[in-house]
Amino acid sequence: MAGRKPGDEKGPAKIVIVDDHPIVREGLAELINTKPDLAVCGEADNAADALSVIEKTRPDVAIVDLALKDSDGLDLIKDVRVRFPKVSILVLSMRDETFYAERVLRAGAQGYITKEEATANVIEGIRKVLSGGVYMSQNMAAKMLGRLLPGRRDTGSTPVERLTDRELQVLELVGTGLTTTEAAGRLHLSVKTIESYRERIKEKLGLDSASDLLKFAIKWVHRKQGMI
Repeated sequence: MAGRKPGDEKGPAKIVIVDDHPIVREGLAELINTKPDLAVCGEADNAADALSVIEKTRPDVAIVDLALKDSDGLDLIKDVRVRFPKVSILVLSMRDETFYAERVLRAGAQGYITKEEATANVIEGIRKVLSGGVYMSQNMAAKMLGRLLPGRRDTGSTPVERLTDRELQVLELVGTGLTTTEAAGRLHLSVKTIESYRERIKEKLGLDSASDLLKFAIKWVHRKQGMI
């Protein structure tokens, strides 16, 4: 992807913020708009509105929350990459884990930043992806590099890493309490397809029953939300 310099002859680089927390959007917009070479041109709190805003405003960068309410951040990243290949994507996440960083980069994002470090590093991250580079914090980069070294493994390693992105989505929907029918509706898939995913998840995670799957899924979602 060809990068552009912030504030070049096109004027300030345009940024869209996608986050379901108004206070987060407000804080990021206020910070970004203090920079003369950057300007927030739109906001959204879900995937459908995000795609609409991006189509209308044609931003240079989309800042995307990985855990959108009623939406999946990974799916949004993939959709933006296909529909708007010139838009760079910087992901915000609650989790400081290589597990998520690797998945968003594979999905097509150019950067990964935790919400904890967003205030300090988001401007640097935006400018990095605008220039055509890939951004992540030094801490995250060190973790990812550590995974590549012989005999080393991320301390956050989990059996869930064996799951595909879609299987992970199904697991998380199960953990939030959705029934098979409700999960099928959320993902626009058939009930039979969701049941097939559930069986694959149980096999990959070594779970024997639907009850075991539910318990594991609830624990995983709580862990993701920082509750345990």
